[in-house]
Amino acid sequence: MAPRILVVDDEPGIRESLHMLLKQDYDVETAEDVDSALRTIDAAPPRLVLLDLLMPGRNGMELLDELKQRGLRIPVIVLTASKTVATAVEAMQRGASDFVTKPFEIDALRIKVRQLLAHGELEDEVARLRDEIEDRQRMGPIIGRSAAMQEVFRSIERVAKSRASVLISGESGTGKELVARAIHEQSPRSAGPYLAVNCGAIPHQLLEAELFGHEKGAFTDAIDRRIGRFERASGGTLLLDEIGELEPSVQVKLLRVLQERRFERVGSSESIEVDVRILAATNRDLAAEVESGRFRPDLYYRINVVPIRLPPLRERREDIKLLAESYLAKACQAADRTVRLSPAAMSALRSYSWPGNVRELENAIERGLALCTNEEIEVTDLPEEILRGGLAESLREDWRAGRVNFPDTVSRFEGELMREVLERCSWNQTRAAAELGITRRVLKLRMDRCGLDPAEPEKPGRPFASPLGRPRPPGP
Repeated sequence: MAPRILVVDDEPGIRESLHMLLKQDYDVETAEDVDSALRTIDAAPPRLVLLDLLMPGRNGMELLDELKQRGLRIPVIVLTASKTVATAVEAMQRGASDFVTKPFEIDALRIKVRQLLAHGELEDEVARLRDEIEDRQRMGPIIGRSAAMQEVFRSIERVAKSRASVLISGESGTGKELVARAIHEQSPRSAGPYLAVNCGAIPHQLLEAELFGHEKGAFTDAIDRRIGRFERASGGTLLLDEIGELEPSVQVKLLRVLQERRFERVGSSESIEVDVRILAATNRDLAAEVESGRFRPDLYYRINVVPIRLPPLRERREDIKLLAESYLAKACQAADRTVRLSPAAMSALRSYSWPGNVRELENAIERGLALCTNEEIEVTDLPEEILRGGLAESLREDWRAGRVNFPDTVSRFEGELMREVLERCSWNQTRAAAELGITRRVLKLRMDRCGLDPAEPEKPGRPFASPLGRPRPPGP
């Protein structure tokens, strides 16, 4: 379809002339004033507007202001008399894209129209590609642009359409349950139920009844019939989280259900057929558990049809900035605040090892937002272990910004290093000196120089001396 152009001018001759000149290449509409132009724009925004500034009633400037207030990024070419070029310049400052003077040259006008429409198409393509890239970096609440996470996304897309069992492995806090839910939501079973049970959080004596249900009177506390997770998840998906925690007796019964798609409630001999897709998650190395005899090999092969491994955060550091900014935006929206991460804070986040993975990162961002007192989360607002991990980078930032001199930088780093070793050694100076490779006497001299008091080690509630030289309130 030809691009739509709206001509706004109070002179009928101008409107008709422009309509005749442009109708061969474009779909041209006309309006005689600002109000009728806005009605046309509301009905279907054009790709470009040709606008006369001087009109009775509301003038062209007011239309430019209206477009800006509504957030409409429509290219506008201002039509103006040669004596009002200054007004045209003002119009461009208020959002117009270009201007032509009356009487205008036909070829020059056509060139401007063609150039602006081409530029608009390019902007649309850039926006489309940006959205496509952002889509590739996200799958629901799962975020990652790293090669490892892109492979996880591809695995989810491939396996979601099948009914194969999936084993999702990874350290605690990597987002295994998010992956399981993404598989369910992209599967043909998405309209069915999605249930998750943590096999490590339920005593093994009760887990069988939790999974398969029980009849009234099946055991002491069975005062009523209970429908188990398998039965409730029929037609949908069941996640067995931390499946490596299952006791051998439950492993045997689970294997039978996976093989036969049938089970009996505890205390019943009636066989119940079930249609449920099984996803399993674990932070253990199940292959090693099989070798050690703690996990049944036949059950392992039954649940490990398609393996998906979630990498720890330290193996995908390129995702830290993306994750941190996403978590901060979410936390700011909940708190109705506008806060950003300082360069030093971001450097500290990137340099930390993240043993708690993405869950720890999200908690760190929430803490930073709670502690920061201005519009920027500083490195001192982050948890102590992250602060120390990012100390070297924060000192470099201060050095580059001229906030500290070289002796102060060295002294602060030395003090924090000694404090970390002393705390690890329970403030035993002999052990700490040996770990640092210096004598106890030298350690004592340097502790005195840095203000580290051996009689008063760090205690809960005592203010922490931050590496930026400002008191830090006790952590939550």
